[in-house]
Amino acid sequence: MTSKNVLLFVTSHGNLGTTGHQTGFWYEELAAPYYVFKDAGFHPVIVTPKGGRPPIDPGSEGADFRTASVERFAADSEAQSALGNSVPFKDAPADPAAVFLVGGHGTMWDFPEWSGLARALEEADRGAKPVGAVCHGVAGLLSYRTNGRLPFVDQKKLTGFTNQEEAAVGLTAVVPFLLQTRLEEGGASFSEGGVFSEHTITDGLLVTGQNPVSSRRAAEAVLDLLGAK
Repeated sequence: MTSKNVLLFVTSHGNLGTTGHQTGFWYEELAAPYYVFKDAGFHPVIVTPKGGRPPIDPGSEGADFRTASVERFAADSEAQSALGNSVPFKDAPADPAAVFLVGGHGTMWDFPEWSGLARALEEADRGAKPVGAVCHGVAGLLSYRTNGRLPFVDQKKLTGFTNQEEAAVGLTAVVPFLLQTRLEEGGASFSEGGVFSEHTITDGLLVTGQNPVSSRRAAEAVLDLLGAK
């Protein structure tokens, strides 16, 4: 492995359906992986569909969710510059060491049809590179389709934000689809941990985390695959 770049894919979608409320990426799900990779000597690169500063889910900035990683990221001028100047996939470094799909409800609208993300997953698949995803970011695995199947979903053991968790936050009727249901329809063996409990799954070179509290461990599992720990 020569590249030290890890591409962190982040949503550009900010509208929570037709509710009139805002969404975006979940802060902890970017901040924790960002520092897991950075502190291990990798270079995290934030990639979005539209480039520029992506929307942050306002709920993830609340006092109950201001983790140490979020506080560090918010006070880090280099990290804030990277966030404000996120790059579209066409400008992202080629041949990264790994890719990681950051969650947040916004991903449910733009990740599954994002051609740049599909291309990154295809290249990771062909190059045998680790792929990580957490919470709703797992929806991005639906973007890469080939030969009538979803290579990162079909016959994979994985996890993601569960139907029970979606019901608990009251958004079952707001999101365009239920992530757990769609993954199971795509052939996944869905592994469900406790509601809002840390839960990660590694299947080959694919790592998935269930929810925000799984963000750090999911990124650490990707590091394990990179031989960095």
